[in-house]
Amino acid sequence: MTYHVKEIYSTVQGEGFHTGRSAVFLRFAGCNLWSGQEVDRARAVCRFCDTDFVGIDGPGGGRFAGPAELAAAVRRHWQGGPEDPFVVLTGGEPTLQVDAPLIDALHEQGFTIAIETNGTLSTPLGIDWICVSPKAGAPLVQRCGDELKLVFPQEGADPAEFEAFDFTHFFLQPMDGPQVERHTRDTLAYCRAHPRWLPSIQLHKYLGIP
Repeated sequence: MTYHVKEIYSTVQGEGFHTGRSAVFLRFAGCNLWSGQEVDRARAVCRFCDTDFVGIDGPGGGRFAGPAELAAAVRRHWQGGPEDPFVVLTGGEPTLQVDAPLIDALHEQGFTIAIETNGTLSTPLGIDWICVSPKAGAPLVQRCGDELKLVFPQEGADPAEFEAFDFTHFFLQPMDGPQVERHTRDTLAYCRAHPRWLPSIQLHKYLGIP
């Protein structure tokens, strides 16, 4: 399989349970809820995405001919310590491309593998940490995992609707944009009133890192 990758880069996880952990981000090109083109945003299922996942022209991006080649590229970007290398598979929507051979190849390179997915497709077996970020109006197929991270507020995505699903951690993340300050206040208020939910603040944006 040829993998189409927007970018690979070393950073720290900026949100959710693993905030602050050294990581390599492996961002796959393409998504099933938005084309990534601004002309299509108004009619997309997910209209608030703030990520560029179009093409393969980002740092470290490109076409990778097989899982071993891609896993080796990810390893070259690891800048943390020698123990417990950590890779985050993201997008776009990574489950459109991630498969068992790639998971095996990343494990052979020593990585703990996390995935950030919209949950519209089943996550392949072998992923070590599953983070699902549901989107209003999209079917939720992946209803179990380690972390459910809901961007808030979303019309048609009441947090209470997700509490029965089999996740260990539940996070609310303020929707970015011109009203982010109000959304942050509303997120904190909701979490205080509903202690099952914890706030997830996008630390990397405050720190000015990718």
